[in-house]
Amino acid sequence: MIRTDALDRLPVRTALPALAEALDGHGAAVLCAPPGTGKTTLVPLALAGLLDDGTRPRRVVVAEPRRIAARAAARRMAWLLGESVGDRVGFTVRGERRAGPGTVVEVVTTGVLLQRLQRDPELAGVDTVILDECHERHLDADTVAAFLLDVRSALRPELRLVAASATTDAEGWARLLGDAPVVAAQGVSHPVEAVWAPPRRPVRPPHGMRVDPALLDHVADVVRQALAEREGDVLCFLPGVGEIARVAGRLGGPGTLGAEVLQVHGRAPAAVQDAVLAGGSGTRRVVLATSVAESSLTVPGVRVVVDAGLAREPRTDHARGLSALTTVRASRAAARQRAGRAGREAPGTVYRCWTEADDTRLPRFPAPEITVADLTAFALQAACWGDPDASGLALLDAPPAGAMAAAREVLTATGAVTADGRATDRGRRMARLGLHPRLARALLDGAREVGARRAAEAVALLSEEPPREYGDDLAAAWRAVRRGGDAYAARWRAETRRLEKALEKAVEKAVEGVPPAADRGDDAVAGLVAALAFPERVARARGEGSYLMASGTGAELGEGSRLRSGQWLAVAVADRPVTAASARVTLGALIDEDTARAAAGALFLADEEVGWSEERRDVVARSVERLGAVELTARPLTHPDPALVREALCEGLRREGLGLLRWTPEAAGLRQRLAFLHRELGEPWPDVSDEALLAHLDDWLGWDLDRARRRADLERLDAGKALERLLPWASGDAARLDELAPERIEVPSGSRIRLDYGAERPVLAVKLQELFGWRDVPRVADGRVSVLVHLLSPAGRPAAVTSDLASFWRDGYRAVRAELRGRYPRHPWPEDPMAAPPTRRTNPRR
Repeated sequence: MIRTDALDRLPVRTALPALAEALDGHGAAVLCAPPGTGKTTLVPLALAGLLDDGTRPRRVVVAEPRRIAARAAARRMAWLLGESVGDRVGFTVRGERRAGPGTVVEVVTTGVLLQRLQRDPELAGVDTVILDECHERHLDADTVAAFLLDVRSALRPELRLVAASATTDAEGWARLLGDAPVVAAQGVSHPVEAVWAPPRRPVRPPHGMRVDPALLDHVADVVRQALAEREGDVLCFLPGVGEIARVAGRLGGPGTLGAEVLQVHGRAPAAVQDAVLAGGSGTRRVVLATSVAESSLTVPGVRVVVDAGLAREPRTDHARGLSALTTVRASRAAARQRAGRAGREAPGTVYRCWTEADDTRLPRFPAPEITVADLTAFALQAACWGDPDASGLALLDAPPAGAMAAAREVLTATGAVTADGRATDRGRRMARLGLHPRLARALLDGAREVGARRAAEAVALLSEEPPREYGDDLAAAWRAVRRGGDAYAARWRAETRRLEKALEKAVEKAVEGVPPAADRGDDAVAGLVAALAFPERVARARGEGSYLMASGTGAELGEGSRLRSGQWLAVAVADRPVTAASARVTLGALIDEDTARAAAGALFLADEEVGWSEERRDVVARSVERLGAVELTARPLTHPDPALVREALCEGLRREGLGLLRWTPEAAGLRQRLAFLHRELGEPWPDVSDEALLAHLDDWLGWDLDRARRRADLERLDAGKALERLLPWASGDAARLDELAPERIEVPSGSRIRLDYGAERPVLAVKLQELFGWRDVPRVADGRVSVLVHLLSPAGRPAAVTSDLASFWRDGYRAVRAELRGRYPRHPWPEDPMAAPPTRRTNPRR
């Protein structure tokens, strides 16, 4: 019997006429309804015609982002109809289906709907598809929406679409659905008091999957505070399963806390989920939950929310080949959703574990998954859909080009797509397995090597990372989970069975007759499967507990790890702390070099390497075999390619500088003269700065570089002779070099003194006595620049600097004479320097 009283209390009922009108007129609509209004339960039943006597039922598919939400929605709708799940309301999630021929409303995960669309794009028999919680911007949901819009435009224009959101940010979805009408339902909203409850002492910000234990201690204290200060059940939001378990441990049992502690997350057993959603039985409850309880589930009895202020989002480091969830600050939109849970049934309170000032600095919305996640699975789905670069898909946010390029590289290496991105038959089989393409490749290729059962078991371990207490050894975790009786072991067994069946359907007879490979132990099988899934993470030891992965990233094992004994490692799971130079291995398996070569064959490279070694500071020529960045073998090359040697020498000059060449005083002087002329006269005199010479090495070192083979050959090169090739011979100006920038100038004493062109102006440094009688300072560069004269004492030290000798003899000489003639009595110091003969010699009479 239909529970009419419960249905009548759902606020979304008032929006049903407007929603029906929008779908009849436009075929699509955006439904905005706060959590708890019935958008997930009443709306599908109404659109399916299950609430009206005599109406022909219309099949409705509801897509939920999470399995726990799909199961809960189906149970709730079946309860509202007074039926069992699997009758007119059913659900299908990965590994579990409860639906039959009479099922009219089917709740599925977005991943299941994605697979169904690839097999049957028309969705034959389906009248309406509801995309629930579309505001969360999960990648599968965005992809499903894009595919459904393609179906509507090309195959099924009568297919009706509803994008259901728990927020009022609906404009983007309305535009995406072709300016679809927006239908809003008002919820029953009770006031929620905000209590700011930041930690008393500073806590470290989250990084990777790590959360400061001090923050978890504080959250547990705030839960106790909330129980003492407020009535009703407490709903506490934490970022992940590990944090939920640790806070539960800090809270203790009902005897010490005075309340029952329940844990809700995607891995929680169905019985626990049912107990949470059914409501309390007199005992107060503390429900520790991930973000699944923000909008996908309604927990009755909650009057208080404790919000740790953290969330988990996917992140991908394409350069290092590492993908993982990371802990981030929750957005303001998520914080509002969480707080609203306290006011669903009565006035409530939210305790926020941060300051009011910090609240203004939170991001407005969570980052769309398509902009931050690994896009390999998305790229394969797009390729199988016939749009390899996703340029024709209607998406709220375009996929980043770099992430798509990285995804294409992985798919090409695994044989899933062709060089132009089109899906291969193998790629379509991989897509049908319901796994990430990396794991699909490991399952297909591993089954051929070790049999379907063992490959499925190993891949099931990788599809859901084992709990940390299982350790970092994949093979040991495999042995433990076979014996285990915990919830993880149960899920692993179910996933193994699913993968075996999926493998049979995907490859039919391809793995029949494959021997069970009894000669391979668990370590060998686990290592092979992990290496097939993550070939760029095969790693070779380079020190105690330290490895280099084929991707070029370093990897470190924890102290005491059994894996530290291996020369080769297949890294299944790793993260890279913010301040660390290397990744931290959290799950891996021992392998040998043959396994590494077989699994990462696409990364194998045999090549002749000729280059400049910064370590040796010389040319190195080797014949090298590599697996990505891991060097396997290296032998010296006796006859390297001269062109490569030449380029290596040029690279050495660019890195080490022109000091590698032999710069005699004459060569250095010539360079200074040319630099002076280029500065003062410009063309055709060449630019001989470091930047210019390094940029045009062929113009002045070409012949010499052709003959050089190593650093020592560069050190023998006469840089002056090479620079002469830059002189403007073609115009004839080279012949004027000594005229425009003379190397030496003859002074009145007869000496030929070298000019120093290293300063802004040329400098003539000469003893004062050699210039007696000289009135005019020489000029160079066609008379444009006067020489700066450094008048030296008999000891060779500057006594005066001038560019006006006549003025010096007239005004400055007397002071210099008075200071120096007593110090140097054997040298002439005439009263009239203009009349005295210039000399290099001392006064013989003295």
